[in-house]
Amino acid sequence: MTEPTSAPVSEKFLIQGAVATDHGIVEGGLLAIDGDRIVYAGRADHFDEPGFGAAELDAANIISLPSGHMLLPGLVDVHNHGGNGGDFPSGDEASARKAVDFLHRAGTTTLLASMVTASPEDLIKGIRVYAGMTEEGLVAGIHLEGPFLSHARCGAQNPAFLLDPDLELMSALIEAGQGTIATMTYAPELPGADALVDLLTSHGITPSLGHTDCDTATAAESLEQAREGLDSTGFDGVSGRPTVTHLFNGMPPMHHRSPGPVAACLRIAKAGNAAVELVADDTHLDPETVKTVFELVGSANILLVTDSMAAAGLADGQYMLGPSPVTVSNGVATLDATGSIAGGTATLLDVVRRATAAGVPFKDALASATAVPAGVLGITDEVGHLRRGLRADVLIVDAGLDLQRVMRAGKWLS
Repeated sequence: MTEPTSAPVSEKFLIQGAVATDHGIVEGGLLAIDGDRIVYAGRADHFDEPGFGAAELDAANIISLPSGHMLLPGLVDVHNHGGNGGDFPSGDEASARKAVDFLHRAGTTTLLASMVTASPEDLIKGIRVYAGMTEEGLVAGIHLEGPFLSHARCGAQNPAFLLDPDLELMSALIEAGQGTIATMTYAPELPGADALVDLLTSHGITPSLGHTDCDTATAAESLEQAREGLDSTGFDGVSGRPTVTHLFNGMPPMHHRSPGPVAACLRIAKAGNAAVELVADDTHLDPETVKTVFELVGSANILLVTDSMAAAGLADGQYMLGPSPVTVSNGVATLDATGSIAGGTATLLDVVRRATAAGVPFKDALASATAVPAGVLGITDEVGHLRRGLRADVLIVDAGLDLQRVMRAGKWLS
């Protein structure tokens, strides 16, 4: 578990400097924190909160940022398999905790634990581990990437465990999760996919189209079915729109005579009826592709994700993605068996930085890594913004968006 390096949770802080708010970057801003909650974020000259005077605060709790530094909301990653040698697909609790600790300290203060295709027994084992970690507040829920995926577009997924949708198995996975499964990647062309989508949405689980070989019409029909199902659930914390797992990766490329799922995903996201994941790490996608998608569909319909695996934050070498050996060379992870890209090695702050370098306006890249994923998870009343009443998840970055300090729930992380 992440341990605080600060005083108890009742501690108060005043942090002065540029603040990234819902309305843009506020120069001469101020962030006030009381315990694990934000009590003010905005212009310093408008702040008038009792209990934050010089008599109430120690000097160490009044922080003035150097010129060029900025306060950002904690980042939110809905597709993340691990980091720093720890991973989620293994289902090993000690390994997962190692990953979570690293990711929190790297600025991703909210994340889903993403699993990959595995045996039913291993999936249930992992789900039970991450259900407990969700209840503990370490992760925000579980993302299942499989096993109901296309053999033709399995990528780094182990084909030995791929299945057509099985409602009995899915019901067992849902039962093991006890309400903590947040999203599931599925291929809509598989037999039984329509019934799977109905089952997922009836339990408040967001379907995420991906690892698919489907055509445009099938993608569009399935996303519309998922949207209608989510709209009718009545569950608190359900965004009402499906997502698309790492757009362009794990699906046929768009062709002018065979547009495939990409065309449908772009069109439906543009309309605000789906959100598409982009792994903007300069490996999964060319920077020009990232910039183009932002311009086409808008940041409110994009989820910046890492798809990171155990090697994130570490050097090149040999790693595992679930049961599959992976080699990382020059920061690129590939499956030993096939050479397919096997997840990412960047942190989410790296992804925001690279999207910005690609020409995406910073406020848009930041929103797609904070407010938009928080909205998909239905937790905008808790994270994703610097706003009064929300959890005090705060990053301090310099002018180059390099991380200087992380606060999670009002506690500084070393």
